[in-house]
Amino acid sequence: MADPLIGRLVDGRYRILSHLADGGMATVYVALDARLDRQVALKVMRPGLAADHVFVERFRSEARSAARLSHPNVVAVFDQGESGGDVFLAMELVDGKTLRDVIHEEAPLTVRESLAILEPILEALRAAHAAGIIHRDVKPENVIVRRDGEVKVADFGLARAITNQTTTSQTGVLLGTVSYLSPEQVERGVADTRSDVYAAGLLLFEMLTGRKAVTGDTPIQIAYKHVHDRVGAPSRLVDTVPAPVDDLVAEATAVEPDDRFDSAAALLAALRSVRRSLPADVLDARGTLAPEGGRDGVDAGRPAAARDAGSRDRRRDDHAATAVLSTGARSYAPPSGGTPTGPVRGLHRDDAPSRPAPVQHTSALALPDRLPARRRRWPWVVAALLLVGGGGAGWWFTGGPGGSTVVPTVVGQQAPVASGRLQAASLDVETDEEFSETAARGTVLRSDPAAGAELGKQSVVRLVVSKGQERYRVPKLAGATADSLAGTLAARRLSLGKVTEDWSETVKAGTVVSQQPDAGTSVRRSTEVSVVVSKGRQPITVPVVRDQGVDAAVSAIEGAGLTVKRLDDENSDTVPQGAVISQSPADGTLYRGDAVSITVSKGPVMVQVPGVVGRPVAEAEKALTDLGFTVKKEYPFGRLFDLVRVQSVEGGQSVRKGSTIVLTIV
Repeated sequence: MADPLIGRLVDGRYRILSHLADGGMATVYVALDARLDRQVALKVMRPGLAADHVFVERFRSEARSAARLSHPNVVAVFDQGESGGDVFLAMELVDGKTLRDVIHEEAPLTVRESLAILEPILEALRAAHAAGIIHRDVKPENVIVRRDGEVKVADFGLARAITNQTTTSQTGVLLGTVSYLSPEQVERGVADTRSDVYAAGLLLFEMLTGRKAVTGDTPIQIAYKHVHDRVGAPSRLVDTVPAPVDDLVAEATAVEPDDRFDSAAALLAALRSVRRSLPADVLDARGTLAPEGGRDGVDAGRPAAARDAGSRDRRRDDHAATAVLSTGARSYAPPSGGTPTGPVRGLHRDDAPSRPAPVQHTSALALPDRLPARRRRWPWVVAALLLVGGGGAGWWFTGGPGGSTVVPTVVGQQAPVASGRLQAASLDVETDEEFSETAARGTVLRSDPAAGAELGKQSVVRLVVSKGQERYRVPKLAGATADSLAGTLAARRLSLGKVTEDWSETVKAGTVVSQQPDAGTSVRRSTEVSVVVSKGRQPITVPVVRDQGVDAAVSAIEGAGLTVKRLDDENSDTVPQGAVISQSPADGTLYRGDAVSITVSKGPVMVQVPGVVGRPVAEAEKALTDLGFTVKKEYPFGRLFDLVRVQSVEGGQSVRKGSTIVLTIV
């Protein structure tokens, strides 16, 4: 049946292109991230898990933690979410095989190949442990070997999310996981860094032998063996595995956590020390797998007490045998200091022998029965040096791994070129980064020790590589409140510069109006960003325009940023026509755009004077006073006829109401 998810667009972003793999908890697809135009691995959880709300919440939390883990040996997590009832995880798409495939096709691997694969696994676990993340589910299916040999670890934190889901009905899933569970996970359901160390030790055993270290017919049997049995020595299945590697597996897989390496970093350091102590022919010897019951008919899966007695004898013989080879005496003691070679670039050496060289048992060196694993190596190393004499030791401290080398000049070179030169000089490389205003990104700024220093081979040289110019984008501050500016800028490695205040008609008081440099500008660390903060709307003093001509009054009001509202004109006996009689408000302050109301004078009320000449005084006086005029009477000749002879304003003329009209009476 066709997979219904093929061709589907998940979360509006991931177009599923093809099916990649199936697991007990999820199905993995190749998908195209339409937003970034890149292919990703999309892990879609089984419907039973997606329906568990507790799992979904825990899954989101763990996925966020895993996404913060950035390391070249960790499969990057890009995104997580839920779409249409499907819980998914978008991850880096790695072109290669799982470690399970490699073991199935090529195991038993040589010691060199096995350590070369385990080393980047431990590098990834070390980075995770430093970030407070425990994998909890280290197994071959979660390790991917790219086509170029680069090793990556996947599914960090997913096991913690899955612990919410019952697995009694998922026998295949439980069996695949329980084979690598530590005793404390089986007994108490707890895990720490030593739990990942235990699983890493089981991976090493499986790469060396091609068989799982702990097996059984049911999950319960396997879990019981984790708790009650010790892991056997790989050399009982593949006779080319040397005793130091047996010891490495034994200490990594100790039943009690306190007896194991306390972290991935500690196991990594021990791995590198063991590798340096072994000559090339031992590292590259390719053995054959013993019969199912173990060599000499001894069952490698039997209880620890029975296995260890035979293993101790076997190791004592191995120590003596490998001290002197039939091709000539050669010692292999661990040099002082040193760290590993670079990342794995291939799983096989073209010149690696398919069988170990014949061994001559010319001496047997007795060892104490139960010395701690890391201390047992030194007695046979010292004895080996005594046996081979000055010739072998001379080679060790000159042309061999115990010799010295000189740090080459690498400052100014690109980091990959510099690393290659250091590795060619038999030196290991650690890299740090820092910003530089002058050196291009990826350029080596300095080395520690510096060029010309003489070091033992495989010593570590720390390179400080330029990250380029340190630049930060100025955030948008417009609209932000003044009291939040310092914190916002500090979070972006910038500082608050000059703060000025100005009036603003559109931005409320206490809020940023403008900034310098502008938002989005790329600037150096600690650059000061100056801002203008709003004082709010600017109050404007109302101009006094009473008694001013209307044109002058309007110009004064509008010039102040206010508007004019002209009310109906009114007559005024005191204010000339065209001048302002009154205004509102008469004084005080307003804001830009507010209105000032004005009333303009039409001048006094004008009344037409009637003609009253020849009319009796009483009649003329009444006619004038009724119109609002004041009448003044004069009698130059006495009151002969009591008639108006002359009026001071001729009839028919218009004069201001209330004016005085003089009447001359005869």
